[in-house]
Amino acid sequence: MLSSSLIRFARSTAPAAGKRLSAMTARRTMASAPAVATDNGPPSVFDKIVKITIIDPSGARRVIPAMVGQTLYAACDMNGVDLGPASVGAPQQKVRSSTWTEPLYGEGATSGFDHVLLQGNNEGVKLAEPPHSNEIKMLEDYWDEDEIFPESRLASMVQVNHKMDGLVVYVPDRLCDDIP
Repeated sequence: MLSSSLIRFARSTAPAAGKRLSAMTARRTMASAPAVATDNGPPSVFDKIVKITIIDPSGARRVIPAMVGQTLYAACDMNGVDLGPASVGAPQQKVRSSTWTEPLYGEGATSGFDHVLLQGNNEGVKLAEPPHSNEIKMLEDYWDEDEIFPESRLASMVQVNHKMDGLVVYVPDRLCDDIP
């Protein structure tokens, strides 16, 4: 209240001083405004974050943020979701177009502990790269035939994309990985 009456007084007495005060208050109010993503403004970090719902074996749901470009395993690990040991191999190849597959010479999936089931009707899952033969082999080696579904993937081999916002990921019971 005091500041608005001060501005009115300044405007009535000196027009130049009133312009300076209104410019200062305009800057002050703009600086205190919350950040909002706009279509025509500069890019924001919120443009690169998607929300993913994790359902654990007990049925508990948890929504976690994930950065576009990181693996699903890394997003779960950063948010305290335990998926077991990661399959840390680099990808063997990357499909760049319908006619070109770039060989990356990675060893591919090295274990099958980080098995997850992705929601099948999510648009981001359709955009994700399909599982390589090595990933399918690791799933078959580590899991029983009745535990593998068409939606089964290794979390360390799934790269998060911008269309995965709202994705639901089911985490099955873990394999025993602490036997020496």
